[in-house]
Amino acid sequence: MLGACATLPPPTNELADARQAVSRATDLDADQYASEQLASARDGLSRAQVAMSEGRNDAARSLANAASADAELAIALSANAKAAAELAQRRDEVRELRERFEGASSR
Repeated sequence: MLGACATLPPPTNELADARQAVSRATDLDADQYASEQLASARDGLSRAQVAMSEGRNDAARSLANAASADAELAIALSANAKAAAELAQRRDEVRELRERFEGASSR
């Protein structure tokens, strides 16, 4: 009876958080910019769901939390890659404008 009291409830909130993080990462194009991290998050989420269905709540909780962390990393890496691409595009635009300005002023 004492062992039953020490058992934690199923990690439904952790699984929901992991699902939401994976969904957000997918919506933010992490497949393109952070595919390894997103794949790891999806795999971890799947393993967490299996663990929970088998009654291994501690393992499910850990796997769900790791999946959330992987998905958040994928989101951050994706945002970083997008920002770097945007910065490169803006630098190209500035370079082109400078070249036009310098060409026009030398006439």
